[in-house]
Amino acid sequence: MKFIPDHHEMPALNQKELDKIISLHNDYMVGRRGGARAVIQYKDLSGLSFKRNDLSQADFTGCLLIESQLNDCKFVGASFFGCDLRNANLEDGDFTRADFRGTYVAGANLSGATMHEIDLREGKIMKRAKDGTIMDRMRSGGRGAKAVLTGAKMSMSDMTGARAVAADFSDADLTGVDLTNANLSGASFEGANLSHSDMTGSNLSQVNMRSSIISGTIMAHTEQQGLDMTAAITEEEMGVRFENLGRSLPTLLETHTLWVATFGQKGRQLDLSGYDLRDVADLKRFPLTAIHCVDANFLKQDLSAAELQSGIFDRSDFRDCKMIEADLRGASFKYAQLARADLTGAKMCPLEFERDDKRYMQRLDMSGANLRYASLSGADMRDAILMGVDLSYADLRNADLRRCDLTGALLKGAKLDGARLDNAAVDSSTL
Repeated sequence: MKFIPDHHEMPALNQKELDKIISLHNDYMVGRRGGARAVIQYKDLSGLSFKRNDLSQADFTGCLLIESQLNDCKFVGASFFGCDLRNANLEDGDFTRADFRGTYVAGANLSGATMHEIDLREGKIMKRAKDGTIMDRMRSGGRGAKAVLTGAKMSMSDMTGARAVAADFSDADLTGVDLTNANLSGASFEGANLSHSDMTGSNLSQVNMRSSIISGTIMAHTEQQGLDMTAAITEEEMGVRFENLGRSLPTLLETHTLWVATFGQKGRQLDLSGYDLRDVADLKRFPLTAIHCVDANFLKQDLSAAELQSGIFDRSDFRDCKMIEADLRGASFKYAQLARADLTGAKMCPLEFERDDKRYMQRLDMSGANLRYASLSGADMRDAILMGVDLSYADLRNADLRRCDLTGALLKGAKLDGARLDNAAVDSSTL
């Protein structure tokens, strides 16, 4: 059997040595001659930086990665089996289909990380002792701080049997995650999307699920002593099913389109307030300009390039929606839920129009909305009303925020690289 060192026996790599391995791996990824896949097993990489590289398919089995910088990197299909990632920075990394079995992530920050189909089950590394017997390899670390997975994208991840005691999953997307037989005692799922996840047989004692989405969540045979589900959203609270209207969306839009074209003189404004629109097929194809849609549910809908201008969507739920390059000009999203929504390149500037030979400018109003961990990179948000908006950890890189009213907005951890804030009303204490 191959010699497997304990953590205190691991040889350490320096930054220069790691950079060379990464360079060869980059060549391997593009098929360049001389490239080599990164296989770094049972090494101490603590405190090193992976410098936003693509390390997909790399193998880090058993490595120490304490306080390492893995943020903004790509690790698709990589193996972190048995690694120690205490206090490591994995923010915004792509860990799709990565192997995290037996990985120790106490204090690690996975905020905004993509962890689709990740495997975070239990896993042990065995080694042969001096007397020839097979035994557990000594594990590094101790109690440590809690694992931080806030805002992480973990849909369809495999976390069967995971040990996530006191872990922080608040505002994370855990749609369809397999959490069967997991120990989640003391964990926080506040504001998280747990739709259709499976928690059968898990320990949910003292778990915080306040304001979480638990539509279709399976919680059979779970330990629930001290479980807090205050304001959690169940299937019954998702809204009236759209099919109950008895008419198709194209039919409903006929009179609405006439109403819009005649400035309200003919036809009738479409009102979908309180409806559950999650499963309406191809919703983004329909012109939803100027519709009235208060307290509606769009959870996880694909609204890319959708026409939503001048609509009223106050208090509606758009969490985890794909709204890339959607047209939101002049719309109202007051107190709407948009956590983790992808608004990359969206049109969020004023809607300008003429009527009776006069020019009007209607501003987007998102006062009090929740945009935690939302992606707004490259969005045109000029003149938008964003008073009291929660933009914590949102991606605002290269966004145009000129003349925005950000009075009272929360911007903690927001990424503002390249963002334009000329003449914007913003309280620097909220940054």
